[in-house]
Amino acid sequence: MHINLPEKVENIISAIESGGYEAYAVGGCVRDSILGRVPDDWDITTSASPQQVKRLFKHTIDTGIQHGTVTVMFGKEGFEVTTYRIDGEYEDNRHPKEVAFTSNLREDLKRRDFTINAMAYNSRTGLVDVFGGLKDIQGRLIRCVGNPQERFEEDALRMMRAVRFSAQLGYAIEKGTEQAIRKMAGNLRFISAERIQTELVKLLVSPHPDYLRICYDVGITKTILPEFDRCMETAQNHPHHCYTVGEHILHSLKEVKGDKVLRLAMLFHDIGKPETKTTDENGRDHFHGHSAAGEGIARQALRRLRFDNDTVYKVCRLVLYHDYPVEMKAKSVRRAVHKIGEDIFPYLFDIKRADIFAQSDYGREEKLHKLGEIQAIYERIMEERQCVSLHTLAVTGRDLIEAGMKPGPELGETLEKLLQIVLECPEENEKDKLLEHVLKPNCR
Repeated sequence: MHINLPEKVENIISAIESGGYEAYAVGGCVRDSILGRVPDDWDITTSASPQQVKRLFKHTIDTGIQHGTVTVMFGKEGFEVTTYRIDGEYEDNRHPKEVAFTSNLREDLKRRDFTINAMAYNSRTGLVDVFGGLKDIQGRLIRCVGNPQERFEEDALRMMRAVRFSAQLGYAIEKGTEQAIRKMAGNLRFISAERIQTELVKLLVSPHPDYLRICYDVGITKTILPEFDRCMETAQNHPHHCYTVGEHILHSLKEVKGDKVLRLAMLFHDIGKPETKTTDENGRDHFHGHSAAGEGIARQALRRLRFDNDTVYKVCRLVLYHDYPVEMKAKSVRRAVHKIGEDIFPYLFDIKRADIFAQSDYGREEKLHKLGEIQAIYERIMEERQCVSLHTLAVTGRDLIEAGMKPGPELGETLEKLLQIVLECPEENEKDKLLEHVLKPNCR
């Protein structure tokens, strides 16, 4: 097998070999090259010690020298070069107590997580695949290197990585690897929220976000996202639905593009349903107030997983308003944009459409038609630059002060009243017309 290594990678490998040492491209870059993908970065492994690597190159950075990693710089581009190593005993489900350098490539590959990530390559030797990574690529399998329980004891996050790679590549998880995950999923409680967040997002924005179902089946979400487990166990006996709440969420994830905010919004959009479920005398289930309840649950979960403020804000707003009713009238759409927010409202079309396609086909065409009409009205409002918020109102607080109003709460109240007039009648959004309203007693 031949892999076209980038010129700079070839140069690094050649320079190390010229110094009398071994060097290979290793890990994800080799895997992605075999899959016909362009690697995000190129990692190099070598028998040379960090100090020996540093002597071979003019410009290096000690990025992780205690673990054998030196970054070799070519201009502004850096390539991590790591010495073959053997990891010692792990004490925190993530870090080895100590590492020992080795001159044996097999020993280095042996410590890696999955067979598809444990291959090395250089142009002189070709592909080094001692654990069957190529065979597992051909068989579309995620399999641990060696004993899966040992790999997960070393780093519990590897259990989430197994599902994430499965979702990104559309691969199955090998039986022994899956069994070990089922046994050890609870150890994810020892992993930082930031690392879990990273893997969760990669899974959600993958081509198969519904593989979150695997996380539920093997017990991962029980530890990292118990709110989702409740959804998987909550039935929806209603004409508009044909799945449990959780299965509806999984189907909706597939119906929206792979954007982080959109996928997270779909994950949490019905998260409040288990808490709000009631059943009437006819056996029909209802979930009144689930959007408001869901916003609170989503906020708590997102904070627990250490998401940034902007993501929390956007996702929670979408959860709160995903079911917000809007009439097929321009004034209704303008009022909805004002209430929900100009930054958030455009997302709702994708959210609502995904929600509809994940429901039963009861009334689907009518729902989609209405949504399409509302979107057309919204686009016309935006095209005509109609006012939907205070920052596009034709008058400002300064204008009102110049017209004789005193600064204070009344000023803000008056601006809001003027905005309500414009939301109803956009042609009124002219400075002179609005100032005329201010002079009327009912505006004071």
